Amino acid sequence: MTLRTAWRKVLQQEDLNFLLTNRIPRRLATQFVGWLSRIERPWVSRPSIALMRLFTDVDLTEARARRFKSLGDFFTRELKEGARPVDATPAVIVSPSDGIVGAHGVVEAGQALQIKGFPYGLAELLEDPELAAYYAGGSFTTLRLTAGMYHRFHAPHDVEVRQVTYVSGDTWNVNPIALRRIERLFCKNERAVIRCTLRRSGELLTLVPVAAILVASIRLRFLDVLLSLRYRGPNVIPCAAGFGKGEELGWFEHGSTIVVFAPRGYAHAAGVREGARIRMGEALLEDRG
Repeated sequence: MTLRTAWRKVLQQEDLNFLLTNRIPRRLATQFVGWLSRIERPWVSRPSIALMRLFTDVDLTEARARRFKSLGDFFTRELKEGARPVDATPAVIVSPSDGIVGAHGVVEAGQALQIKGFPYGLAELLEDPELAAYYAGGSFTTLRLTAGMYHRFHAPHDVEVRQVTYVSGDTWNVNPIALRRIERLFCKNERAVIRCTLRRSGELLTLVPVAAILVASIRLRFLDVLLSLRYRGPNVIPCAAGFGKGEELGWFEHGSTIVVFAPRGYAHAAGVREGARIRMGEALLEDRG
């Protein structure tokens, strides 16, 4: 048995996994990893990257670079041109990121699911009752990014971004074990609510990148500020940025979760099911209106 296999067997023990990833000083641990990931000295970055590669499934064959100056540089690596083909079908909303499909379905009674049996209110997550009401009867999709995945996220269609709402919060782990134990977890964690207007129809599509332990740092290309545990400034951030389908919006400093909300009339594309892996640019939703 390899060290990687042995470590994974340990983490598959639910009680121990929850203890190791949540019953520690979460904010302190997250701030420490944030500090560590910025160190560019080889004697720090090389062992850190080697350790991360040992315990995660990282595929560097698609990476634009093979050498990284820091652990953070490794996590936020860019891909080679053409590594993620984008579905150009006008009626298709593509996945904004690589990920594992989690809970998904129809917004009912103002609620979505973080996992079966654990609903949460959209108004609490989005910090905007009117925006929450807009998605009544619409769809939601949870995409979970693991530590070894590509961590950048992109525009799911041709969109205009006019507002981002930053919500300071906790840093609970967002893996399925924690989602089964912590009610309304997404509503408790650090997150950004990105309101996108679809150019083709004027409808609103909302992306909610949710940070997590060792992660709470979100960078958006169109904002000159790092959304992190140290950022307390304005909750509502006006902006004016346009993106073509598949253009990069930003990135996580580590793996985490993105929740996608679409209005009534959109249905999940074939193959989108819980546990399935999806890549950025692949069909996520289709306009059935």
